[in-house]
Amino acid sequence: MKDEKGCEKNLEIKVHYVTRVEGHGNIYVNVKNGTLEKCEWSIPEAPRFFEAMVVGRHWNELHHITSRICGICSIGHTLASLKATEAAMGITISEQDLKLRKLALHAENLQSHILHIGFLVLPDLLGVGSVIPLATSNPTEVKTVLSLHRMANEMSNVICGRTTHPQRLIPGGFSKIPTMKELVALRKRLQDSLSSIEAVANLVESTAKFPDFKRETEFIGLTSADEYALYDGQLASTDTGNAPVKEYLSYTNEYIVPISTAKRAKHARDSYMVGALARFNLNYEKLSPFGKKVAGIFGLKPICHNPFMNNIAQLVEIAHSVEDSIRLIDELEATGLKPQPEYHKLDIKIKAGSGVGAVEVPRGILFHDYTYNAKGVCTKANCIIPTNQNHGNIELDMKALIPKILDKTPKEVELTLEMLVRAYDPCISCSTHYLTVNFV
Repeated sequence: MKDEKGCEKNLEIKVHYVTRVEGHGNIYVNVKNGTLEKCEWSIPEAPRFFEAMVVGRHWNELHHITSRICGICSIGHTLASLKATEAAMGITISEQDLKLRKLALHAENLQSHILHIGFLVLPDLLGVGSVIPLATSNPTEVKTVLSLHRMANEMSNVICGRTTHPQRLIPGGFSKIPTMKELVALRKRLQDSLSSIEAVANLVESTAKFPDFKRETEFIGLTSADEYALYDGQLASTDTGNAPVKEYLSYTNEYIVPISTAKRAKHARDSYMVGALARFNLNYEKLSPFGKKVAGIFGLKPICHNPFMNNIAQLVEIAHSVEDSIRLIDELEATGLKPQPEYHKLDIKIKAGSGVGAVEVPRGILFHDYTYNAKGVCTKANCIIPTNQNHGNIELDMKALIPKILDKTPKEVELTLEMLVRAYDPCISCSTHYLTVNFV
């Protein structure tokens, strides 16, 4: 690629840090005489030690501790933690509690996806640096996004007792459940939001300026024959097929790179992708009708290899989560909500064992793996976060994308690379699990 003077293009980009993402990540690019010499996606954040924090803690404490890994995916971390503990102890939950947990996960999906699309991605599509100018130029759209996000927060509050870091979710079920009156009122809010979601989808479609970029990769996530897999299912890969969740280590294969405090992961290829686009590619047929309708607005079909379309897959999941939540509340109303006392505690028989819990959180598949001794004290823990599974794929996408956009100005190249990172909606702080220790 040559510049305007006919010379082979030289380019140096140093982004320190990428904005409108959770956490801190850096982009380093060097192109010399038209050849890409260096491309790095590096994470400089201090490591997190949650796996060490829970060792020595009692079985009924872990879900409260690990929910603090993330303020955005706290419900998902709580559920993955509970599922791991329940698998280790042989605890089963009721059908009613299962439906309520699925509603909690939908609430988190809505909270996160609406926040990301409305406040972090939309400014790129409308050519501004943040959501602040949009409050003046597009007040109606901003108010719509705020209204949808408030609904998602209130949904989390009704099911979990808080908008973040839930307190009602406990091993074996719930310490307190919502009333049917609260669920009926929530259903009305969800039904009223359908037109707003379609309006946001049409706005994004009318302004979408995503690069026409494709790099084939592997997609990994949960899948189920019964539903669009978020809470439960088998581990699935678009390359190698399905496996039980307990075999997750053979899929994740974490490794360390010297430029980053966050691990990376690979399976059948040098990297893979998790998140909304992975779930869409694996589970499209199980989407709700409204989810498929929103996908149709953008002509999105599986298997899509454009990582920028992860943003659109998030919109599709917003539509699905709302419609599926309405269905779950309908079912709870039809069967009747079995009451339980407040501050409910289950009679759990403690035993030694190991268990793996996996759920789909907004950024992809999340794993918690615990081992307990006979006293119910954790002796070993492992958490594999969606974003650290995506880091390698982000960098390989960058390396494939840069040669295709060298005709752009340096600022345009920089923005396109930032948009690529934002497309993955990374939760960077949660992904840092590595530290080099030099013994002297």
